[in-house]
Amino acid sequence: MIGVPELVVLAAAGYRATQLAVHDAILEPARGAVFDWQTRKPDSKPREWVVSLISCVYCMGWWISGATLVTWLLASGQWDDSPLLVHGLEWLAVAGASVFLNRVDDTLGDLTAR
Repeated sequence: MIGVPELVVLAAAGYRATQLAVHDAILEPARGAVFDWQTRKPDSKPREWVVSLISCVYCMGWWISGATLVTWLLASGQWDDSPLLVHGLEWLAVAGASVFLNRVDDTLGDLTAR
């Protein structure tokens, strides 16, 4: 099971990776290509789902937090130390902390824009 210091680091990594995937300019061409792909067949539910995923910090953050956690658990040799249910709860904790950081960032951004 991960400790509090690991949770903090994984939450920060998940937050930053989510910002990169959803907002940062470096991935704008890739996001633009997906948006263009969706507009060619706007009635497609799978395409709509993909666009919703890549444009939502909560949706993308959930999966990025999971990928970050699994990578950490495998790289640090902790995967077999706990039952799968515990890893699921860790995923919820990392994703929740990442979302909290996103909310703080959004709130501070709104306050500084005034």
